[in-house]
Amino acid sequence: MFKAKLFLALALVLPVLQASAQDITIGAVAMDAPVEMIKRMTPLTEYLAKQTGYRVQFRPAPNLDTAVTDLGKGKVQIAYMTPIAYIMAHEKYHAVPLVTPLTHGRATFNLVVVVQKDSHVKKLEDLKGKRFAFGDPKAFLQPAVLLEAGMKIQDFSAVAYLNHYDNIAKAILLGDFDGGIMKDTVYEKFAPQGLRVVHTSPPLASYVFAVSGELDAATQNKLKAAFMALNKPTPEAQSILKILDQGYDGFQPASDKDYDVERKLIARVKKETK
Repeated sequence: MFKAKLFLALALVLPVLQASAQDITIGAVAMDAPVEMIKRMTPLTEYLAKQTGYRVQFRPAPNLDTAVTDLGKGKVQIAYMTPIAYIMAHEKYHAVPLVTPLTHGRATFNLVVVVQKDSHVKKLEDLKGKRFAFGDPKAFLQPAVLLEAGMKIQDFSAVAYLNHYDNIAKAILLGDFDGGIMKDTVYEKFAPQGLRVVHTSPPLASYVFAVSGELDAATQNKLKAAFMALNKPTPEAQSILKILDQGYDGFQPASDKDYDVERKLIARVKKETK
């Protein structure tokens, strides 16, 4: 009698477990305003659902900390993350890097310091005593890049954290700040409107799609295969990539050691701020 009841209980529970395993929620660091992130992520979300057969949805995060916590606490199973967000998620929640996007064929990107095209600022040092814009306060890689080049936050007359790279570009164009730091492809987007680069970081390991350490290997492999299939030069693949980021043209498998360069850079910033 007990075995019969146990069998019946399992019969009721197992379909639920199987169904929940087919629900995948994608998170993302707030690289842009939520409405813009939804626009950028929707084609990819729909593509992954079609390729994997899972029910896939997107859950935007308001900031870096929330994106990390959402992945760590299981609110999302996969997240599009900046290098620093990934490092935090890996250290705190054992997140696993899945794939990294290729920018113009490279698995790296650069942070660039930008000013108005007609600004008198010619080099990074000229921004001392000027107004400067950063992104998320927890994006330690941005001040780390400046520190590596000999500039401290204290060297500026005023700083602000505008959360999104697009906000930084727009604020510089409006003259609200003398300079700011942003991802290379964001600069490419706004350069025609009147921006100029005065400093470029060394190559940095690219952004990453990371998964929860609790996600089973079969699901990880299925998601990875779907991402890698976007390397095919089809109109659909190219459209999905360009909407996600205009510089992206493919993916490659990611490894945790790829982010050791960033780890070394931010270690100095953390030491300086103690």
